[in-house]
Amino acid sequence: MKKITLLLALALTSVAAFAQEIDKIGARASSDYAGGSGGHDSRNTGFGIKGGLNFADIYGDNKKNYTDGSNYKSFHAGIYGQYGFSDKFSIQPELLYTRQGFKGGSTYTNGTTTTTVNERRLDYVQAPVLLVYNILDNVSIHAGPQFSLLTKVVEDGKERKIANEGNTYGYSYSSIDYGVSAGAEARVGPARVGARYTAGFADVINNQIAVAGNKAIEDVKNSVFQVYIGVGFAR
Repeated sequence: MKKITLLLALALTSVAAFAQEIDKIGARASSDYAGGSGGHDSRNTGFGIKGGLNFADIYGDNKKNYTDGSNYKSFHAGIYGQYGFSDKFSIQPELLYTRQGFKGGSTYTNGTTTTTVNERRLDYVQAPVLLVYNILDNVSIHAGPQFSLLTKVVEDGKERKIANEGNTYGYSYSSIDYGVSAGAEARVGPARVGARYTAGFADVINNQIAVAGNKAIEDVKNSVFQVYIGVGFAR
């Protein structure tokens, strides 16, 4: 968690510095959304597409029960809309496909079967709703809640059910996640580049069947650092 916090702080500092340099050479808010702004402040009202990299992991009391843990690197992509209340504040809902997960070995026994899993991939449809504040003409910070629906689980390259149907796996995955996102973004004309950290509050794994000798692998939550690029269009 401390590493992720440090990475986010460094990324936000870099985004702000980049935006200040762009501001020196004359990129202004009036060109933030391509094609005009329909009578609205173009910094704050429009829509667009975005995508980037995920550096996903988990946090929680039982993370210690996973061996050789590391980030799961993947991607996210989707669309966003933005509506300005003033020249400083706007709200930005998004709809993203995000591939998350984590690396870390766990061994469990279910009946007479012992299974080891070293990598988990979790595919979500995610909907953040962010409050955006412009701190400069071309740099903003944002924060807000996010809600996610788990659509697919892959363990060590093999797809499995989200639920523990028929007690096949010994545990299930939470189909819903929720949490908070926060980050910063710089804009260069209609283009944008940003960094964000998202912390999930729901347990990734639940309903683990208690078997003597098995370590608890519940009480772990999603933790994702993202970097992205995007392009905006006028409403």
